[in-house]
Amino acid sequence: MPTVGREHVRASAWGLIAAALLAVLIVVGSRNLQHFDAALVGYTFATLFAAFGITYRYAIWLQRPPTRLYWRRGWQVFATTRFIRNIIELLRRVLLEFALNRFIFRRGRARGLAHWLIMWGCIIAAAITFPLVWGWIHFRTVPGEIDVYRTYVFGFPVQDFHVESFTAFVVFHGLVWASFLVIAGVMLAFRRRMIDHGAVTLQQFGEDLLPLILLFAISVTGLLLTASYTWMRGYAYDFLAILHAATVIVTLLYLPFGKFFHLFQRPAQLGVGFYKESGTRGEQQPCVRCHRPYAPALMVRDLITVERELGFSYELAATPAAHYQHVCPRCRRALYGLAQGALWRDRVATAPTARGSDT
Repeated sequence: MPTVGREHVRASAWGLIAAALLAVLIVVGSRNLQHFDAALVGYTFATLFAAFGITYRYAIWLQRPPTRLYWRRGWQVFATTRFIRNIIELLRRVLLEFALNRFIFRRGRARGLAHWLIMWGCIIAAAITFPLVWGWIHFRTVPGEIDVYRTYVFGFPVQDFHVESFTAFVVFHGLVWASFLVIAGVMLAFRRRMIDHGAVTLQQFGEDLLPLILLFAISVTGLLLTASYTWMRGYAYDFLAILHAATVIVTLLYLPFGKFFHLFQRPAQLGVGFYKESGTRGEQQPCVRCHRPYAPALMVRDLITVERELGFSYELAATPAAHYQHVCPRCRRALYGLAQGALWRDRVATAPTARGSDT
């Protein structure tokens, strides 16, 4: 029977801590569950499971030698070199790469627009749904004014607004706007996956189509709920509420294991960018054969460290180079050709001549 590795035990511990911390925040934020809606308990347990699964997988991911080194180096570079400039650069990248999705728009306008619509639709929906589900935000009518609502955040009054005001219209229909954004983005994404032959060839149902189907199902069922209590006098509301809850819960359970996990991995790319930029400004590693610099010395040393941790040994004890990574890619190709040529010459020298073989 296979034993559970230390990394899995450590990741499970972090997952349990994250889930427990979220549970404590739910209890505290809802004032000992006074403002917690028991009808939403299914959502709550699904988010607790998602918190455990996401933290567990992230901890496993960070324990891998390459990821661990990138993570550590990224923070070291960010905090120790040009700290003020790094903060400004971080804010710029958050705006351009994440808020505006520039890295996706570079791959195509339609693809970038689809990603941007889905991302912001999900962000708006999550920012509204999770605080409401956990009891962190709730609304009450102001005493003596039944047409005025008061917003409470963690039990503290924050803002009053009239039920017929523009603020009320935006707040109470925030999930509707989010659903429209997600549906538009999903439609663009489906269009690409139907007409782009490259995407069709490489796509997988569980990784590429299922996330889109889940997002579409959540958005449509949510809109149907709004239509039911707004224009249909609650017709089929109970069925639609159960159907909507099922789609949301399935998505939350799927969150740590499918393509949605990249939402939590992607921010780590910011640290990688700082690490690469720091390497280009620092000492460069010269090739032991041609003596030309070919890569940052820090990255070469880190690559050697990671390879040793993974059990790969590329030391060159019989040569002036201490390690194979100290040879630039151009010289590696040249050495490969020279080795092939030497092997061919040795075989020709030791092979019998054609006349001698005939006799």
